[in-house]
Amino acid sequence: MARLADYFLVVGYDLDKRVEGEGQGRILQRFPEKDWEDSPFPQGIELFCQPSGWQLVPEPQPASFFVAVLTDINSERHYCACFTFWEGLDKLQLQKAEASEADEVDEEPAVVQSAQVFAPKSLVLVSRLDYTEVFRNCLGLIYTVHVDGLSVPLETVIGNLLTCVIPIAGGSQRTITLGAGDRQVIQTPIDDSLPVSGSSVAQLFRQLGIVNVLYLFCAALTEHKILFLSSSYQRLTDACRGLLAIMFPLKYSFTYVPILPGKLLEVLSTPTPFIIGVNSFFRSETQELLDVIIADLDGGTVTTPECVHISLLPEPLLQQTQTVLSMVLDPELEVADHAFPPVSTQPSALKIQDKEIRGVFLWLFAQLFQGYRWCLHIIRIHPEPVIRFHKAAFLGQRSLTEDDFLMKVLDGMAFAGFVSERGPPYRATDLFDDLVANQVERIRQEEACPHKVLNHVKELAEKLFKNENPYPSVAMHKVQRPSENSQNTAQNQKPFPGLDDVAVELFIDHAAARFKTAPPVVKAELKGMVPSGPPLGDIVDRNGNVMANSARRLEVVRNCITYIFENKMLEAKKLMPAVLRALKGRAARVCLTQELNQHVLQNRAVLDDQQFDYIVRMMNCTLQDCSHIDEHGIAAALLPLVTAFCRKLGAGITQFAYSCVQEHMVWTTMQFWESMFYSDVQNHIRALYLETEDGEQQNNSEQQDGSGSGREISALELASEQNRLWPTLSKEMQAERVQKEESTVFSQAIHYANRMSYLLLPLDTSKNRLLRSSGLGDVESVSNSYVTNSIAGSMAESYDTESGFEDAESSDVANSVVRFINRFVDKVCNESGVTNEHLKALHTMIPDIVQMHIETLDAVHRESKRLPPIQKPKLLRPMLLPGEELVMDAMRVHLIPDGREEATGLMGGPPLLPAEGAIFLTTYRLIFKGTPTDPLVGEQVVTRSFPIASLTKEKRISVTLPMDQFVQEGLQLRSCTFQLMKIAFDEEVASDLAEVFRKHMHKLRYPQHVQGTFAFTVGQCGKMVVEHKTKDKNQSLKTLSKNLVKTAKRTIGRQYVTRKKYSPPTWENRSSFQSELDEDEISVSEEVDQSSLTLSSTIRSSDRQTMSNVVERACCRDYQRLGLGTLSNSLTRSKNEPFRISTVNRMYTVCRSYPGLLIVPQSIPDTTIQRICRCYRQNRFPVVCWRNSRTKAVLLRSAGLHAKGVVGFFKSPNAPAAVPSQADSTSLEQEKYLQAIISSMPSYSESSGRNTLSGFTSTHMSTSDSSDKLRQPKIGALMKQVMGTKEDLPGTFSRGALGQRAKVISLSQPKVSGKARNPPRGKWGSIRGSGRLSAYNPDVGTRLAGKESPQPNGGPSEALFLRQQKAYLYIIGDKAQLKGGKQDSFQQWEVVPIEVCDVRQVKNSFKKLMKACVPSSSTSDPNMSFLRCLEESEWMALLHRVLQVSVLVVELLDTGSSVMVSLEDGWDVTTQVVSLVQLLSDPYYRTFDGFRLLVEKEWLSFGHRFSHRGAQTLGSQSSGFTPVFLQFLDCVHQIHLQFPMEFEFSQYYLKFLAYHYVSNRFRTFLLDSDYERIELGVLYEEKGERKSPQVCKSVWDYIDRLNKKTPIFYNYMFSPEDEEVLRPYTFISNLKVWDFYTEETLSEGPSYDWELRGRQERVPEEPPEKPDTSGPKSQRHIVWPCYDSLSKAVPDAITKLLQDLQSLEAELGQTSEKWKDTWDKIKNTQRTEAKLESKPSFSSSLLMSSNLSHQRRSQGVYLQESGVGSSINLALDCEASATSTPVAGRPSTSTLYSQFQSTESENRSFEGILFKKGALLKPWKPRWFVLDKTKHQLRYYESRRDKECKGVIELADVESVTPATPTMGAPKNIEDKAFFDLKTTKRVYNFCAQDSLNAQMWMDSVQNCLSDA
Repeated sequence: MARLADYFLVVGYDLDKRVEGEGQGRILQRFPEKDWEDSPFPQGIELFCQPSGWQLVPEPQPASFFVAVLTDINSERHYCACFTFWEGLDKLQLQKAEASEADEVDEEPAVVQSAQVFAPKSLVLVSRLDYTEVFRNCLGLIYTVHVDGLSVPLETVIGNLLTCVIPIAGGSQRTITLGAGDRQVIQTPIDDSLPVSGSSVAQLFRQLGIVNVLYLFCAALTEHKILFLSSSYQRLTDACRGLLAIMFPLKYSFTYVPILPGKLLEVLSTPTPFIIGVNSFFRSETQELLDVIIADLDGGTVTTPECVHISLLPEPLLQQTQTVLSMVLDPELEVADHAFPPVSTQPSALKIQDKEIRGVFLWLFAQLFQGYRWCLHIIRIHPEPVIRFHKAAFLGQRSLTEDDFLMKVLDGMAFAGFVSERGPPYRATDLFDDLVANQVERIRQEEACPHKVLNHVKELAEKLFKNENPYPSVAMHKVQRPSENSQNTAQNQKPFPGLDDVAVELFIDHAAARFKTAPPVVKAELKGMVPSGPPLGDIVDRNGNVMANSARRLEVVRNCITYIFENKMLEAKKLMPAVLRALKGRAARVCLTQELNQHVLQNRAVLDDQQFDYIVRMMNCTLQDCSHIDEHGIAAALLPLVTAFCRKLGAGITQFAYSCVQEHMVWTTMQFWESMFYSDVQNHIRALYLETEDGEQQNNSEQQDGSGSGREISALELASEQNRLWPTLSKEMQAERVQKEESTVFSQAIHYANRMSYLLLPLDTSKNRLLRSSGLGDVESVSNSYVTNSIAGSMAESYDTESGFEDAESSDVANSVVRFINRFVDKVCNESGVTNEHLKALHTMIPDIVQMHIETLDAVHRESKRLPPIQKPKLLRPMLLPGEELVMDAMRVHLIPDGREEATGLMGGPPLLPAEGAIFLTTYRLIFKGTPTDPLVGEQVVTRSFPIASLTKEKRISVTLPMDQFVQEGLQLRSCTFQLMKIAFDEEVASDLAEVFRKHMHKLRYPQHVQGTFAFTVGQCGKMVVEHKTKDKNQSLKTLSKNLVKTAKRTIGRQYVTRKKYSPPTWENRSSFQSELDEDEISVSEEVDQSSLTLSSTIRSSDRQTMSNVVERACCRDYQRLGLGTLSNSLTRSKNEPFRISTVNRMYTVCRSYPGLLIVPQSIPDTTIQRICRCYRQNRFPVVCWRNSRTKAVLLRSAGLHAKGVVGFFKSPNAPAAVPSQADSTSLEQEKYLQAIISSMPSYSESSGRNTLSGFTSTHMSTSDSSDKLRQPKIGALMKQVMGTKEDLPGTFSRGALGQRAKVISLSQPKVSGKARNPPRGKWGSIRGSGRLSAYNPDVGTRLAGKESPQPNGGPSEALFLRQQKAYLYIIGDKAQLKGGKQDSFQQWEVVPIEVCDVRQVKNSFKKLMKACVPSSSTSDPNMSFLRCLEESEWMALLHRVLQVSVLVVELLDTGSSVMVSLEDGWDVTTQVVSLVQLLSDPYYRTFDGFRLLVEKEWLSFGHRFSHRGAQTLGSQSSGFTPVFLQFLDCVHQIHLQFPMEFEFSQYYLKFLAYHYVSNRFRTFLLDSDYERIELGVLYEEKGERKSPQVCKSVWDYIDRLNKKTPIFYNYMFSPEDEEVLRPYTFISNLKVWDFYTEETLSEGPSYDWELRGRQERVPEEPPEKPDTSGPKSQRHIVWPCYDSLSKAVPDAITKLLQDLQSLEAELGQTSEKWKDTWDKIKNTQRTEAKLESKPSFSSSLLMSSNLSHQRRSQGVYLQESGVGSSINLALDCEASATSTPVAGRPSTSTLYSQFQSTESENRSFEGILFKKGALLKPWKPRWFVLDKTKHQLRYYESRRDKECKGVIELADVESVTPATPTMGAPKNIEDKAFFDLKTTKRVYNFCAQDSLNAQMWMDSVQNCLSDA
């Protein structure tokens, strides 16, 4: 029984204590005066009566009621029901109060006195029971008595209220009355443990919705802070009550304040979790809470801060719960779409709905906690049951270890309370116990069917409802309410009277006396055994996450163990890898422990060395996949085994398995040891009681066995039985049992102290091996005690054992182990009630145990060292290049597989990785060479290497190898040659050695200076690098470079004092520029000492030789070829040439990064150039680099303009300028310069008139040949694509980056057929920023694009005729630079603004591309697939961008306009575009010499910053690797793919350059400009005498030399067309991923260092000379992708024939001629043959050039596109095909065979007459058909003798041959079976033979041909 109300108070406004207008409340009266013993009076109630603060108001407000909840120090909840009404204050009281505080506040009184004011007063009832409605009625009644002045004294009513006593639970019904003519019925719940919720849960769901409440529910369970906001206090209380109700059976144990007063808001910043309600009035104060989830009840929202992550329910459950909840709350949803919805689907009444929702949550918890009782460990039964929950086992069996939500719930306080409350096996049970034990089966069967779940939920709801409302509702309530008028006349109402204390106290005392004399109410509590429900094991197996074919795996494990114990070691060795793989599965690991168990006899199993080794390996493999909490109990099962298996090492010395399996997390995890200990204790205690029972109940059990229940009694059932019997035992018996249990626990503790010392002390205690990986040094017991501790960190690296502290260290290991065991013992012994004496005994015992164990280990360690080491594979030496030296010799490592799956055997093929071998660091490369660890491929050699200069990223990793037990440190090295090495150092490699390796690697990767790179140091010893260099140079060269540099410096001094522009720093101060060099737009002034400012601009005699050298340079040779002038005629200034070679830059004074000789217009003097160059970034002014030989248009390159120059540049020339400033004059000169270029064009000089129509037409007519007319309109389309115009918006790119992907890839573009020469007209995706067109004059580019609005009648618009001519010069400029420039409509040049990709973009894109092509680890995430990563890298989009601009420029040049490319600093994108334009426009550059020239001219001479972009030295390390040149090569590769017949070099040539441009093997791609190369004396040494002929300094010489020897660089399909301009497709869909990025040859490493390759090839060819007696050998050789070099294993036909030819010549002893000569001979004979027999039918040329210019010549027959070596493509252009079937673009097979010009009869395998039906409406005609097997075709002739073939059916196109039926017009009198049809990909041919037999033969013959093919 309990009191309905503990205290009654009257709380009023405190007039005395008003602080600055803030009122306060005070308790006016309180009954009873003294506290009850069982419930003290809660403090601070006056705050809660007015949570928003006590205030006076001018208008009375309606009475209010709410219940606040206070929690006292014993965590008991007190419910304070507050009833508040408003009373008027008379003036007098106020004035008194005001007077007392007038000195504090001045304005206050004036405000308040104006009218009557009202103060709040509250009646408060404090109770420990939660009966909201009853309290509302009682307080309402008291108020009514007061207001309506009823005749009952208030004291009586209050006295009755305080003395009313009701039962707590049991489902009784009480009627109470307070003596004012009222009557109320109170129903108590049947079961006290179930929460009472009224309709608060349903209300909460209505306010917030399903998802939000589930969110809050999960947040509360995972201990987050939750804050409710509402403007109603009662709703806050209800919401909090509802949230707690759905958490049942868990109880919330943190701060719980449903209504928080405003004064206490700082509570919200408490660090602990809470559930708190606050009035929305204080919303603004809650805004800055960073980690609180705020639920707004009035608005229905839940807001979660960013930093809070809430784990939600695990998946199928979350979905099921939501479904059922929506069926409860919104039953109409399900039938909303039905055509005939049921008549009524109203949700239940609120009260019922409330219980249904709670039913859903009960069902949810039953799902979550099912089987929890099987994971309880009972450690003590007497005197009190002590129970622990085995979390790991529970999660493991539910296979939810990864589930965040469940982990947090099980770790939480609520669950700890749940275990201690519901753990005991003998107690009263409730609804939840029944549900989780007896209905699991039902829940599991129904969970998939929501309707069945709903029915179950409704049953639960019924029970819950019955619990709250045990009796049908009785309408006996009768409570007065205040009458209407009394409510209205509150103004003149008298205040609430003071009550008579004595009268109320009397009431209370009487009642107390009565209570004492009354007999105690005894309600027998029904205790019973708590049912456990079905064990968890079955549950998981039903879900069936057992691995596929696991039975087979288990068999492998069993067999292997049997072999080991039967000593069949070879068999075991074969099975071992399979076993280690199988042990990844849980079932196999369990199987292993069971199998091993059977081989243990009397706790011991002695093995020999090899057996021991295998068993230990299997144990390690099993343990390495166990998590630190060991959720599957594998480590637990192995624990007894590791102390059983052992081997004899010597006299009396035994090594146990535990000394070899210590390196696992699980042994250092306190949780694991605790749960192990508890489960063992439980087993022993169970055994203890089973013995006693066995003694007593022998006979009893026999009868039981007869009845057939032979089930084992679980420990919990035993404990329950013992608890039931406990009260019946005598005191002595009780004491004896307690003592027995205690000593059981104690003996287990000793046993575990021993076990732990076994597993924690390392074999070699002097090393701190163990400390490094484990967390033994942690002093406090934390659940995750595997964090490495500080002691470990500090000691791990100490190798200084010679310092004499050896003992100290070993004792340190001992100490930490002792500390760990002590912590363990303290924890478990306190929890399981071990006596203090025993605990002390344990503490003294532990150090001795550890010390003793260390001593035995020392002997074992000594002996184990004497064992012969395990055989490791012998290390293989790599081949080195001449001049390459080892920096660090072999270090044994394992090469770990990365994300490329080909080598691991996952995609089929042999598992080549992981491999074991050694890593070598040389001056040039990093090389791994070894053999695969898989014994099946053990004889292969795996090589992976890359140049050290290409290393882009290195990071440390730690690796666990499948074969070993140790975690090794490793490195992951990534190279920009698309190679990745993941290596793990073998344990024999000391970690300081690994560190030395890293340091050396860094030193080699980033030398101080370019002279430290391999290309310079090759063949010298590393220390003397720089001295050697100065000696090598020949004298003349030396003076040359000195003089050049000097003059350069002087003149620089002169110029740069006035205008401070950037020049690359000289070597002395290079390093200091590191930071600035990161930026691309640099402007640094170089300080020059004043003395060197003398003027020197004449060429001295010593410099004259430079000129001759310069002339030999690439630029000059090319200028002469293009007819742009020679040095001699430039010096004599012959005026007839439009251009001249200027020597203004010979000293590199005008522009440091340009070559010494430049092509400029004839009319521009050198002085002008020196002024103009300042307008351009880096002084890179426009120079001519190529001229179109047909249209004489020129291509210029320059850097972007400096921002200043732009506007002046575009000002119209005749703008009045008051003072000609310097800027104006330079811009005028710039204009002159451009005008000079335009004037040089013949088309300009011809048209002379500016915009006259005649001029316009004449230029057109004069320059356009027939093909030109075709091309004219295209430019407009191209220009639109590149610039973008208003109609283009859908295809635009966003700024810089190639915007959203969808926009980049233009799918709408149809592929144009091979015939159409002109590129597609569609949009290409525009480079223009989206929609910001206003920045440019809208007609920029419009006259180019030629957009005019057509007339409505379809005729051409007038604009077409009035349109201005195309501009003479187009400037491709960077859009960002060209803002603000006005276009003058009469100028002859036009600016095409485009957005260029900046260098950072290229750098990032490349990083992503590398990660896509060479991922570091394999992933199953679909978002990380190769194609997805490739797309995200945007590499293809960047290629598209560069190609697109290049094609536009090609088009412009081809139509006769000149183009100036003026982007960024003129050395990245500009270089790419300019080089591609020349490559596409000029066939010369597609030959070996031409391409070399192109790269030397545009990339090397014009100063692409190779060293800086390649991060080749320490100075440029921070700027990172940016592969601008690689991007160019990739573009060339894309063009090569589309035009395979136009290039003399093969794809391999491009790969070769791509590899060596980063490898630093050659000097060609070092340094940033010619100036720097001269300064270092590199530029002209190639022409000097060579010291070491085997070391090639230039990549070009090397390629030439190699090309003479072997055709690897040659493209056999090369058959160029004269003056062919290429126009590749540039859409992303047309681009292919370059196989350079993805291919790899593990058998020999990269194939680009040819010397290594050649030598390796020759070795295997020697042995066959000996007579081979071993019997027949297979001639077949398996070719593995990623291992073999395809081109070597399967060379293409021509290469193979050339090789055979060479070997035959060698055999015959002839001198073999060069391959090129042989090839040329063959080609020439081929040509002459073709001419001789040129039939009218078709030309039979092999590799002859086609005359059809319209046909895109990208098609060819690819015999073999090999990775290395030549791609021989017999490119047979099907020329004017006279045959009817082959379509252009697919070469007809016949041409393939025309080289065998044989007589046709040889090829006729079957012939005869057939009738053939003609095309539509044509008759059947007899024809002579010939089936030719050799050529694989069916030909037909007019008659047998006819030689002229009428037509050919390619058998390759035939799909089927089928019997047919006669059709119209068929020949008469022929049987039906003689007809047959031939179906090809194009059409169906109908045939008819003479008779059925003949038809059958034809069909068979054709069928045979098809099947043979």
